[in-house]
Amino acid sequence: MPRVLLLLPTTTYRAPDFLEAAERLGVEVTVASERPSTLERLNPGGLLTLDFRDAEGAARRVREFAGSHRIDAVVGVDEDTAVAAAAIAESLGLTHNPVSAVRAARNKGLMRQRLLEAGVPAPRFRLHSLDDDPERAARTVSYPCVLKPTFLAASRGVIRADRESDFVAAWRRIAAILDDPEAARRGGAAAREILVEEFLPGGEVALEGLLERGRLRVLALFDKPDPLDGPYFEETIYVTPSRLAPEAQERIASVASSAAAALGLVDGPVHAELRVGAGGGEVRVLEIAARSIGGLCSRTLRFGTGLSLEELILRHALGSTVDGLDRESRAAGVMMIPIPRAGVLEGVDGIEEARAVPNVTDVTISAHPGQTLVPLPEGSRYLGFLFARAQTPGEAEEALRRAHAALRFRIRNERGPSLRSG
Repeated sequence: MPRVLLLLPTTTYRAPDFLEAAERLGVEVTVASERPSTLERLNPGGLLTLDFRDAEGAARRVREFAGSHRIDAVVGVDEDTAVAAAAIAESLGLTHNPVSAVRAARNKGLMRQRLLEAGVPAPRFRLHSLDDDPERAARTVSYPCVLKPTFLAASRGVIRADRESDFVAAWRRIAAILDDPEAARRGGAAAREILVEEFLPGGEVALEGLLERGRLRVLALFDKPDPLDGPYFEETIYVTPSRLAPEAQERIASVASSAAAALGLVDGPVHAELRVGAGGGEVRVLEIAARSIGGLCSRTLRFGTGLSLEELILRHALGSTVDGLDRESRAAGVMMIPIPRAGVLEGVDGIEEARAVPNVTDVTISAHPGQTLVPLPEGSRYLGFLFARAQTPGEAEEALRRAHAALRFRIRNERGPSLRSG
């Protein structure tokens, strides 16, 4: 029986779906996490502790482990594990992306430089150090612009500035985020960087793909019907299939493929975010990541006779063919439930009402009572996820909006009475 090494951080949303996918495929799993488990000694072949920030050290540790436990594939499930997964696969002689390519995808400043050198359409940019003077930097850019950290995900720390005063305020806000000890540990040297790039008007799409020997296979193209114009860039609704014209979709796929090649990515899942000009015109890359879609959003996707995205990724990693496993014909959508305001979650009302909305397939509240909620741009997590399937993308989108309108969130100010949002 083949064995897959899954790199699963303790904070990831993705663990249940990947573990269920492995069980359905009948493969053995070794779960690697950054924190030791009390059960590791009782299950030495199934649990492993790795420092994902030390890719080379993780690779050495897994080589030792593979001396007594065969590893047939390595899968990193998110941003924090992608580089370590590539280094481990390389050390074991398994199919993998070059480590340098994954590092480039992991760092937005390096990514921008690679795309620029390859002539891939993307925003104009300038990389700054936190040691720079923000007031002086504010006088050197064109407005509107967007400031962001180079390594954080889920739009954390991404802020639009329309004038010099906005720029300085955004810079200081991002600096405070990067000063957080956990962010500093995750980013290393990148936690001293701020990327400033031009704001691109237009709609935004997300492409889910799979690279096979450098060839990009598009698995799904999601429209983002809510405008993402700032000042913060909280993503909400994804709907597939895209309602863009076929020619526009072909341009998006071509630009995403060029972006992957520019970084040197050749194998495994990719998730790309792109801006599309009015009328499906110019396509430019916001980012491309060497991982699959985040959160629980993958639950919108079904392939072939009902395979999940995680099953597709594991099959590919193990060398099994995924040809002919196209996405189901029905439209599907997900809503990442935004946090309306800061505070402590007391509870959520209207869940059964939301589930009863036609075409809604599931309502998952991932935040728990007593949890402190932190909205963007400081926060990076959602209240939960809504899922819908319908005959058309418009019907799926409508179902998600109706379900969200049915939910009421009881959020207590840390120093005051609870208030209802929704």
